[in-house]
Amino acid sequence: MKMRRVLMVSAVLVLALALGAGSALAQEKVIKIGALYPLTGNLAATGMDCKRGVDLAVQIINGTYDLNMPFAKTAGIPNLGGAKIQIIYADTQGDPKNGLAEAERLITQEKCVALIGAYQSAVTKTASQAAERLKIPFVCSDSSSPTLTERGFKYFYRVSPHDGTMAKNQFEFLKDLEKKTGQKVETIGLLYENTEFGANVGKQEKQYAKEFGYKVVADIAYPANSSDVTSEVGKLMAAKPDVIMHAAYITDAILFTKTFKEMNVLPKGFLTMAGYIESDYLPAVKADGDFFLVRSTFALDLAKKKPLVGQVADLYKQKYGIEMGENAARSFGAPFVLADAINRAKSTDPEAIVAALAQTDIPGDQFIYPWKGIKFDPQTHQNIYASAMIVQILDQQYCTVWPWDAASKEAVWPFPPWKDRK
Repeated sequence: MKMRRVLMVSAVLVLALALGAGSALAQEKVIKIGALYPLTGNLAATGMDCKRGVDLAVQIINGTYDLNMPFAKTAGIPNLGGAKIQIIYADTQGDPKNGLAEAERLITQEKCVALIGAYQSAVTKTASQAAERLKIPFVCSDSSSPTLTERGFKYFYRVSPHDGTMAKNQFEFLKDLEKKTGQKVETIGLLYENTEFGANVGKQEKQYAKEFGYKVVADIAYPANSSDVTSEVGKLMAAKPDVIMHAAYITDAILFTKTFKEMNVLPKGFLTMAGYIESDYLPAVKADGDFFLVRSTFALDLAKKKPLVGQVADLYKQKYGIEMGENAARSFGAPFVLADAINRAKSTDPEAIVAALAQTDIPGDQFIYPWKGIKFDPQTHQNIYASAMIVQILDQQYCTVWPWDAASKEAVWPFPPWKDRK
């Protein structure tokens, strides 16, 4: 009886050890990546757009799909035995302090091996400071302030273009437009929200206006999430710029559009950033959004020349029941870049991941962006191939109008009078 009891106890111990080993193995098969986004507050809809892009990327990485993309045809991370990516989300509420605290929590408590996010540049700034201090890779494809890649950080990498690049692209577009239409632009009015994002856009646009030979006749910063902007719009009207450049988040973009119409503001054109391309903008302003020009890194009409765009957009619509927009498309990139680095590193050790990120070289034909590819500058860790397109809202659709070789529609210029709208 004693012998039987000993054997039974031994069997139970062996089984427990086996289950424990199996559990440890299961844990090793999951790679935790932290994602920081504003999931509540004024930018909750934007945060959800970003989240949807990330979730679709992870679905493709973890599953099997007939797509010409990294990891699409294999389930999980091949060099780590098919390990799956698991995203741990944190709600920043759009607050830089929350971004810092949540980044620390994701790293120290959730044990995430890398971070992505956080859409707002001011939040990414503090969250990435935490990642740098704790020596964890942070791959950003959502935030655009140039200062983020000017800090000499070892662990911070950015996939998408920054506002310096995009401001330059705006002025290149204006010059090309002048040549094409024969209509000269001489004066610019700058309008921007006053956080990290907007303030840096204003700085870059001022610099490039001078470089490209335009006169800035208005330079107006305003508090983000303002409830009344008639004073700012009045100052713009008094300055009479040929072109108004506006950097805004979604609530500001909606409010200014309504105010522009109410006060009958009619420059030759509006060149805008960020808020005018977010998913809630057109449902809120409808046809009043037509003819605004917006900088973008993505548009559905790219599918005409790049079938992969249409294939991914179809997956997105099947999953969520809505069209893929620019914010979802931008966020879509970061999980792939991290998965690629982890696979080449054959490790989830942060130092190994960072070393692999530095060697990233993903061809452009394997992504949904109109770029040559993804490759990081060795000093700044900015993607050297990232650039912006200009899209115009036509019949409440975002249509690529520049560069000319990527355009699906001719740009409507100048901006049609409000009274002529249907």
